[in-house]
Amino acid sequence: MPVRAAGAESGAGAPGSPSEAMEELEHTCPQPRLTLTAPAPFADETSCQCQAPHEKLTIAQARLGTPVDRPVRVYADGIFDLFHAGHARALMQAKTLFPNSYLLVGVCSDDLTHKFKGFTVMNETERYEALRHCRYVDEVIRDAPWTLTPEFLEKHKIDFVAHDDIPYSSAGSDDVYKHIKEAGMFVPTQRTEGISTSDIITRIVRDYDVYARRNLQRGYTAKELNVSFISEKKYRFQNHVDKMKEKVKNVEEKSKEFVYKVEEKSHDLIQKWEEKSREFIGNFLELFGPDGAWKQMFQERSGRMLQAFSPRQSPNSSPTRGRSPSRSPSPPWVINKASPPSSPKAASASLSSMSEGDEDEK
Repeated sequence: MPVRAAGAESGAGAPGSPSEAMEELEHTCPQPRLTLTAPAPFADETSCQCQAPHEKLTIAQARLGTPVDRPVRVYADGIFDLFHAGHARALMQAKTLFPNSYLLVGVCSDDLTHKFKGFTVMNETERYEALRHCRYVDEVIRDAPWTLTPEFLEKHKIDFVAHDDIPYSSAGSDDVYKHIKEAGMFVPTQRTEGISTSDIITRIVRDYDVYARRNLQRGYTAKELNVSFISEKKYRFQNHVDKMKEKVKNVEEKSKEFVYKVEEKSHDLIQKWEEKSREFIGNFLELFGPDGAWKQMFQERSGRMLQAFSPRQSPNSSPTRGRSPSRSPSPPWVINKASPPSSPKAASASLSSMSEGDEDEK
């Protein structure tokens, strides 16, 4: 243990003088963890054996960062069963109460907890290990006392005790932290609403059937779960029913997905069909409508045909107008059936006469 004489450097003081007898001891208290690569140590492995006087601090002094030669030793205790975010948040508050603090966490044993509070889900070894792996914890004290005694506070050189400010009536006392509060060593923390060990246990008890079926599916036996033969068969049957429901649900989802895809494709097809229908109707109207190209073409062709079947009339000055109306010349292609030619010579003569008549008309 390093020891430094008060007047050794100046050489003052004679043998047997008060200045020679006074000695100033350096603090060798453990420092807060700087690395998180290893779990926090247990108190019996690195107990504080510092011989320097442990002066009493006020909360105001600790918040100003004094003393400068050692950290402020803060103690927080509890059961810490089913370690959760509420526990971690409380320890975070205890760790950050002062600029330089060393957080010691006391964990009560199974015997003490079962005696004063009740049965725990995790055993004491599991609860110790859970605390060691919390980043805010510098040291874990196993088998912590239910009520803090002056001897315990002195042994671990505790400056302040951090806990929520709800009075804990236990072990024959209305508040187990009453004497700590009276000594000015109590610093309150805030509870995290909506999360606690009791809440978690309540969820498990409320949904017991669900968790029992869950563990049966994972391979646990009915004996391990402490369920009867009938309950086991009921849970397994419910598991089969749930699997069937899940399969039906998957089929329904896939069917809905298929129907959705078909609907998308049908919408696309209907849209394309409508576009093609509009295009076809437009082309049809353009061709066969009231003012369509087909009507104009039909009118043009009808006019040509009418013109071809009914030629223009001859003008009034035509020589044919002077002829007798009683005799209308027959067209050259009409053959008189009443008097057919008696011989080829007669036929040729008639044809020549018809041609001469045409030339006269011209």
